[in-house]
Amino acid sequence: MLRKRNTIKQLQPLNRQNYIATAVLLFLYIISLPLAATEQGRQPVTKVTELIQHIDKLWRGNTSRANMTMTVKTRRYQRTMTMEAWSRGSEYSLVVIRQPIKDKGIATLKVKDNIWNYLPKINRVTKVPSSMMSGSWMGSHFTNDDLVKESTFEEDFSSRISFEGLRDGKKIYEITSIPKPDAAVVWGKVVMVIEQENLLPRYAVYYDEEGSLIRTMTFDQPRQLDARTVPMRLTLQPEDKPEESTVVIYNDIEFEVPLKDSFFSLQNLQRRR
Repeated sequence: MLRKRNTIKQLQPLNRQNYIATAVLLFLYIISLPLAATEQGRQPVTKVTELIQHIDKLWRGNTSRANMTMTVKTRRYQRTMTMEAWSRGSEYSLVVIRQPIKDKGIATLKVKDNIWNYLPKINRVTKVPSSMMSGSWMGSHFTNDDLVKESTFEEDFSSRISFEGLRDGKKIYEITSIPKPDAAVVWGKVVMVIEQENLLPRYAVYYDEEGSLIRTMTFDQPRQLDARTVPMRLTLQPEDKPEESTVVIYNDIEFEVPLKDSFFSLQNLQRRR
């Protein structure tokens, strides 16, 4: 599948049902990361291939359980949701909305390439069609490329260290990644800045195929959790809508929790409400 030109600019307003689905799918993307965690005392990596492999591993944990709060601010409204989420690698995720009360129990399950939504008010499970997985995600600040991303930077992008040294008082690596010709990605370029000392990402900027800046993702509020240093806040800022944003805060996180593949089942999708 070839990249879609300019789809990230063609955004449509969300209705309530699509907003909820968008919010839950967003968390499938977020919990597939190990939250940019690093092992304490890890030495900096200098080769771009090793850095890219390290980044890919950062965005895919073994297992995790998290309680998170997401606030979406648009020109029309501001909405906050809290969720509980479980993940196993990049292929298994289960997310349940806990607040607000009117949305409590809405859940989404991802098993490999398949995604199901559960709506407790009508006690119904529906499978998300593949047609909803391509292009922009109907007005969300995240794209479908984010939400169900299963590829890796190493596979889809050609990367180089475009800067290495001191910037804003910090020693950093700047990695510039350009998609390979047949890669199924929507971005024309992604630039990520990583601190050399602990290999924590500071921010990533995303450009379209024409070279226009589309959005910036920042990671901050790091906290030491066991042997991991974790940025507890993630902020996505669209360039063309400076008054809008999506902010995710991790309230509680556990890593390497005992989760078997069987935990991520349609039966458990309904039980976890």
